[in-house]
Amino acid sequence: MYLLPKPKKTEPKQGVYEITWNSVIVIDEKMQENGAVYASILQEGIQNSTGMECAVLKGKKCGNSIFLTVMPELSPQEYRIQMNGDGIVISGGDGAAVLYGVQTLCQMIAQCGGLLECVEIEDAPDIRYRGYFLDETRGRVLKLPYLKKIVDRLCRYKINQFQLYVEHTYLFRNLTEMWRDETPLTAEDILELDEYCRKRHIELVPALASFGHLYTLLSTRSYGELCERSRSWEEPFSFEDRMCHHTINPTDDRALPFVKEMIAEYGALFSSDKFNICADETFDLGCGKSKETAQKIGSGKLYIHYVKELCEFLVERGKQPMFFGDIIVREPELISLLPRETLCLTWGYEPNQPEDECRAMAQAGAVQYLCPGVGGWNQWMNRLEDAYSNITKMCGYARKYRAEGILNTDWGDFGHVNHPEFSVPAMIYGAAFSWDCSEIGFEEINRQISLLEYGDATGQAAGILAEMAKQSLFGWWGTDIYYEKHALGREKESNRLLLQEMLENAASNAEKAEKELQALVRRMKRIAVSMDTRAKGLTALADLAGEAMQVWNEVGAMMQRREKQKEKTEGKQEVWKREEAFRLAQRLERWFMAYKKQWRSVGREGDLTHIGEIVFWYADCLRGKKEEDG
Repeated sequence: MYLLPKPKKTEPKQGVYEITWNSVIVIDEKMQENGAVYASILQEGIQNSTGMECAVLKGKKCGNSIFLTVMPELSPQEYRIQMNGDGIVISGGDGAAVLYGVQTLCQMIAQCGGLLECVEIEDAPDIRYRGYFLDETRGRVLKLPYLKKIVDRLCRYKINQFQLYVEHTYLFRNLTEMWRDETPLTAEDILELDEYCRKRHIELVPALASFGHLYTLLSTRSYGELCERSRSWEEPFSFEDRMCHHTINPTDDRALPFVKEMIAEYGALFSSDKFNICADETFDLGCGKSKETAQKIGSGKLYIHYVKELCEFLVERGKQPMFFGDIIVREPELISLLPRETLCLTWGYEPNQPEDECRAMAQAGAVQYLCPGVGGWNQWMNRLEDAYSNITKMCGYARKYRAEGILNTDWGDFGHVNHPEFSVPAMIYGAAFSWDCSEIGFEEINRQISLLEYGDATGQAAGILAEMAKQSLFGWWGTDIYYEKHALGREKESNRLLLQEMLENAASNAEKAEKELQALVRRMKRIAVSMDTRAKGLTALADLAGEAMQVWNEVGAMMQRREKQKEKTEGKQEVWKREEAFRLAQRLERWFMAYKKQWRSVGREGDLTHIGEIVFWYADCLRGKKEEDG
């Protein structure tokens, strides 16, 4: 039997507990908070896995019952399951712990049905805060029902913090020019989601861009003057610009009051006592309007003075400030200038991520969360093997340097093109390894996830997703960079070599990758019969993502061949290649129509229009309607 996260102690006992028509779920009459929520989760789990309906009562333990109770002598988040032939007792040090015991029992029932081998389980997490960070701003703005589905999944795997990252996709009362072309979250959305999380012992933490990554705000005519760059509102939309530019000018006297007002408005919606101001990747700091000040005092001090003001503002409001540590790690000693309550979010996403930055911040006295990543940004499917390596290393560093928490990040970058379901295995890696340090190999944990999350009796589903991701040759990053080079006239020397490698790789290996993808998708379709009915939709998602990788690999190969042909024939095409290009354009458009439908099933419009502009530019190029260097 598989359990994720893995419990600390599992001891088999004699006997069998049988769920019958007369079994009941009893909430201890002494439990005052959320007992009905825990019972309903267990009730639903039993019905989904066994078909049996268990009544829910409140009172004292009785025969053939599953009894839910708080036991004060246990620590917070620590739970026990005691099972014998007469019943089951789930006890916890607090409500969250009782819920965690319920989720463990649900996993057992999902595998064993209504006949359970008796067992005693004692369990508690290694790391107090186990979080998931979702980019709800750069591409996908997920609908509230789907956000609740994510919360249910976080709860299932004992994740207790959910950060919702926003730049411009919240409907701020007075920032109409910022969100007028967007499909933003509303105050009602946040309030409802916050309550939903709270009942499941998940802390919904606001995460708001406050320094760098203010692209949409600082591209408006109303607020563009606060940008480090001059006349930022005149530039056309660019995914790369959105990632690399538009830092607020901290020397402008209007900047801090303006950002504090945003923080106050957004933060008021959350019951959490934390607020993440992000403050990461301030690439333009000291390069534009603040250059003179940066030269006088140093860009590090310019950075920390601004962050300090925001942190102190939050502390005054009873909030614990959090910020990403990629800038301060260059001068770790600056952490001493921030309020002692401040949490530094030290991130790193490489498969072989070194521990240097974690160590440096720990030695400087920073209180840290360590932040790995799910490996989905700029990908059609998450690179799960890389994510696994990254997450396991960062969870290990968290224990070594006594981090307060793990925050597993799911960024959107250039439009969040990967479907959020493809992040699920890596989300579970983070849950498993932040709870318990026991080593579980990559293939083994994928087998366990396949069974527990997808009900896949063959244990193959997550492994197939991991293999599919490796077949993307001309990925979305390259797709956008090539487009911006030729359609917008933007090119960075630092991008040139990697882009060329991607194009050449596509030209050389697209046919091989297509065969691999087709075989993997067929495997997924073959095992669909063994999957839980509620998880079978993964097959359709994989099918369309497989098509995305195939068609974009072929587009990359075609673009590379065209560039080579231009050198030889001055842009003239042979007829057979023209027909091939037309067929590819049609295939691209047919795929995108299905992709839009899939996107809208879980999210609002978001960046779908910008993604469409790129797709249609390629289709037009393939048909010869415009030259790539147009």
